[in-house]
Formats: sequence, C-alpha cells, structure tokens
Amino acid sequence: MTPLTQWPNECNGCITGVFTDIDDTLTTDGAITADALQALEDLRAAGLQVVPITGRPIGWCEPFMAGPTGTAWPVDAMVAENGAVAYIRDGLQLRKLYQQDAPTRAANQARMRDIAALVAAEVPGMELSRDSAGRETDIAFDYAEFAHHTTETVQRVLAVLQRAGMQTTVSSIHIHGCFGDFNKWQGACWIVRELWGRDLAQELDRWVFVGDSGNDQAMFEHFTHSVGVANIARFVPQLQHLPCYVTQGERGAGFAEVARAILAGR
Repeated sequence: MTPLTQWPNECNGCITGVFTDIDDTLTTDGAITADALQALEDLRAAGLQVVPITGRPIGWCEPFMAGPTGTAWPVDAMVAENGAVAYIRDGLQLRKLYQQDAPTRAANQARMRDIAALVAAEVPGMELSRDSAGRETDIAFDYAEFAHHTTETVQRVLAVLQRAGMQTTVSSIHIHGCFGDFNKWQGACWIVRELWGRDLAQELDRWVFVGDSGNDQAMFEHFTHSVGVANIARFVPQLQHLPCYVTQGERGAGFAEVARAILAGR
C-alpha cells in the first residue's frame, strides 16, 4: 500500500464520486466525527457523488438518511447489508430499493432464523449483532463490536454459515451471511445503474473507495483508486486484496484525509 501522501494530484480533476465504508472508516468509536462529517459536506459541495456502503442493516441507516435538517448525512444514497438493499432520496421522501423480491426475502428470513439457532448451538457464546432487528436480507454475528471473540471462533461461525449455503464476509465488527450473490462491489455497480443509469465498471478512473476491513476486499480488488484508513493494518494479514493507498490517520480522521487529497487543487 502506498502512503496517501503520494496520491497523484493529476487524478483529482477526473474524480466524480466516492464510495465509503462506514464502521471504523467514517466513524470513530461508533460515531461519525466532526471532521468526517465535514469531509462528506466538502465532497458534496464540490459536486461529487457520495455513497456510503456498509454491512450494517438498512434499518440502522435510516436515521442518517432521514435526520432533521442539518443532521442528515450529505450523501446521495446509502447501500446496506453488503449491497443487497439501499435507501435513496425520492424528492423529500426516502425510498428503499431491493435486489431481491419480497417472496425471496421472506423465505430467506425464515431460513436465517433457523441458521441463527444452529450457530447458537454449535458456537456457544456467539450472539447475533445488536442491530439485527433492522436487518432484512442478511444475518450478522457480533465478534468485535460489543463482544470479543477469537479468530478461531470467527472461523467456526463462518463454517456453519457456509455449510448452510450462505455467502459470507467479515467486517471490522461483524460476521455476515446472506443468501444471494451480494457484496459491496456488486452493490456499488447496482446502485450506480439504479441512480444514474451508468456502468461503474466502465468509469472506475472517476471513483474512489475508502474502507478498512475484510468485507471491503471486493472494492479494493476492483477500484482503480482505493484507499484504506490506517486502522486497516490489523486486517492486512487476512486480506487477499489490499487498497492502493493508505492514510496516516485512522477511522474518521483518515477519511477526512482522503477527502482533502481528492479536493486539493480542484
């Protein structure tokens, strides 16, 4: 990974959009910091399209999209559950977009309840994430948000989910499983088609992605301009795909650093 201080300024004029992870990328200790929020505002003020994309549930995202004037995040959309569902603004209203139809989601939710019980039986002490009530298309277990589980325990949970036919990924705090071909890269391509009618894969020289952990790997693999905030260091040994650049600052401070680099000289 190249230090972000070596970001080539000649790239700045071509950047038109930013995708970013949320937990431990935009947020610090579970909350967005003033510098990260200002960075979002600065990017939007410069005319860039900004889309957070997260493993968090869609219900968790709603307050950040629908907050009172002055508190809603200045973003074009928010993609949740590792790409399966999104909130977009439709005039003054919020609207959900799904990649699966309602009958498929209902059937999958029933299967996931059974799998949660199976994980509880096979991996004692492992619990669903506290944000699970807001989830509609995936299942998540807490290994590092409020709980503290070993790498071995994480692998045991992944084995149960994979044996049940689920696609899995691991964020900086949660273990995720879903039924469907969902990841952040696939979700990013989907939302760009839905919102702007364009093919993200054909314009990667115009986009930046910022992230910090395992469920960001598909984005690191595909994006021409990918950046890891400094706290990605703890996951580096586990990652097959690394970002091109890395910030000096961690978490929200690192994201603010990325925004300054993008906007320098514009």
